[in-house]
Amino acid sequence: MISRSRFLLVGCAAAALLSSAGCRYLHQDMADQPKNRPLSPSDFFPDGRSERPPVENTVARGAPADDDLFAPKDSNAFPLPVNQDLLERGEERYKIFCSPCHGLQGDGNGTIAMRGMKRPPTYHQDRLRQAPNGYFYDNITNGFGAMYGYSAQIPPRDRWAIIAYVRALQLSRNAKVADLPTALRQKLGQAGFTKPGSEPKPETSTTKESTGGRN
Repeated sequence: MISRSRFLLVGCAAAALLSSAGCRYLHQDMADQPKNRPLSPSDFFPDGRSERPPVENTVARGAPADDDLFAPKDSNAFPLPVNQDLLERGEERYKIFCSPCHGLQGDGNGTIAMRGMKRPPTYHQDRLRQAPNGYFYDNITNGFGAMYGYSAQIPPRDRWAIIAYVRALQLSRNAKVADLPTALRQKLGQAGFTKPGSEPKPETSTTKESTGGRN
């Protein structure tokens, strides 16, 4: 019985030694990668530097288009002409990416909010009506509060299309009759909505809306 136990013990010890010795000769490509750390020297290049300048005439991916459409967060500029095609594109993208939280009317009553998640503030409050266009562009790009950034899903041109549509939503609830085209003013007059005091009153933000986690 004792000899058998000793035999098993010796066998286990021998297996452990063979296993530890074999590890030295295993491929450790993930652990021992042929790479250079930042600013480390390199014998591969004649000047001995591992950090290499970009190839001549190299252009960063997407840089020209993105630079033309970029706007600072406090800028109220709009780099694209606002027309019917842009608004229709913005409406389409808004319904896909924004309406689940912000609602079809921009009032924050989207499907996700109705299911119990944090309700974003309405776009029709004074704070967001007066926010510059760059504020919305930055929020779409980088996210805000509970909202993740959509830079990977929405290209810059579509971000501006969405902003144009959001502005149209805001205007739809706060437009003055005098700012409407003549044809629309006539229709409103025929319907009896142009009497004094008949213009819609602008909505005011509540404490709950102004402290929401999303734009």
